[in-house]
Amino acid sequence: MIQATGLTYIAYILAALLFILALAGLSKQETAKMGCYSGIAGMAIALIATFTKLTAAAIGLTIFAMVIGACVGLFVARKVQMTQMPELIACLHSFVGLAAVLVGFNTFFELGVIPDAANGASNAVLMDQAGELGIHLGEIFIGVFIGAVTFTGSIIAYGKLNGTYKLRIFKSAPLVLPANHWINLGALVLCVLLMVWFLHGGVDAPAVPLVIMTIIALAFGVNLVVAIGGADMPVVISMLNSYSGWAAAASGFMLDNDLLIVTGALVGSSGAILSYIMCKAMNRSFISVIAGGFGNKPQQKKDEEMGEYHEMKTAEVAELLKNSSSVIIAPGYGMAVAQAQNAVAQLTEKLQKRGINVRFAIHPVAGRLPGHMNVLLAEAKVPYDIVFEMDEINDDFENTDTVLVIGANDTVNPAAAEDPSSPIAGMPVLEVWKARNVVVFKRSMNPGYAGVQNPLFFKDNAYMCFGDAKKSVEEIDALL
Repeated sequence: MIQATGLTYIAYILAALLFILALAGLSKQETAKMGCYSGIAGMAIALIATFTKLTAAAIGLTIFAMVIGACVGLFVARKVQMTQMPELIACLHSFVGLAAVLVGFNTFFELGVIPDAANGASNAVLMDQAGELGIHLGEIFIGVFIGAVTFTGSIIAYGKLNGTYKLRIFKSAPLVLPANHWINLGALVLCVLLMVWFLHGGVDAPAVPLVIMTIIALAFGVNLVVAIGGADMPVVISMLNSYSGWAAAASGFMLDNDLLIVTGALVGSSGAILSYIMCKAMNRSFISVIAGGFGNKPQQKKDEEMGEYHEMKTAEVAELLKNSSSVIIAPGYGMAVAQAQNAVAQLTEKLQKRGINVRFAIHPVAGRLPGHMNVLLAEAKVPYDIVFEMDEINDDFENTDTVLVIGANDTVNPAAAEDPSSPIAGMPVLEVWKARNVVVFKRSMNPGYAGVQNPLFFKDNAYMCFGDAKKSVEEIDALL
């Protein structure tokens, strides 16, 4: 028995190391595939090690649940589009939060119903005698709170992200209640008081404060996310990822599972770091976004006359590219929707054969999540060495002949730098308007994800190429 436990802990340590290697590998395109393999191997080892600690009946129930989950997961994975990955991630986070809530309540009920075989004392009495009950009750309370906030917050995030701008379940604009921040603060204070009541009960800890806190936390998660606008939703998804990690860590404490604690801490800390990096990239206050945009209330000017746009047909775009010596392509969510990445890669190859310097400019949140565009371009076999981040290439636009903006909107919006009243004011963007010519591929003149009109479309050096991005790029490719 001791040997089996020792082997289990060794397996947990190995799995934890593989998870760390997975995070390190995913930080670079060249090592991303190896990072995925490390994560898969770590999870396989963790599952096998966990099975060694279960009874035969528990193993059977666990496998049964895993088969159901695997079937659902395979069905969803086969159906989901690359453009739906952000809302899929939000949906998966909600399951982690719900699991933490269920684990918390199950652990609480087990405290008083499982007697010790020797003296008949409940788990709560035994823990109280060992001085561990207060800590365990605190783990339960905090785990349920984090899980409940993650659960409802993720559902709201999924609703805001789902579908196109017009078909979204929830509107992209923030829904801020009167005295919203005082409501949130009051909810937190009330939860702290409920925790004191819950812990004060000791071996007879009542379920009432735990239930009331769960209801408050569920409402708190809703209010927290509905108050955040579409422009900041990428940060919200990242923060929910962090919350789900801490919820998993809390479940690990309740289940006395060291690996779950380590894994949850890795996810929680990495999600928080990513959220901070994204806030910095978007010129957003980390605390403000998490608190629902506190103090960030810019209003977009309505019905403002911006001038007339200039339309350019695909034949004219092809001619413009022929006469260019340098081209920068700025992809966005629209490229992913149109599945135009392969056509763009073919166009890139053809331009390079003509001796034209072609590069890609990637905004940190292009396509709603960091790395989304990088994944699409990697799938299309675009070389890594011509893909540049915003900070690496922003100074080169003024020396560029032509910029192709394919499906991007908010990430190339000059209003972020020029209009203090814009909802995206202060957000660093790709300064494509500084190039000699800018061609924007869009289906229509509708605003982007943040619901903000783009003055770029009306500048003298900007041209609109309307239609499906994939078909338009394929036509240009044929003309070349």
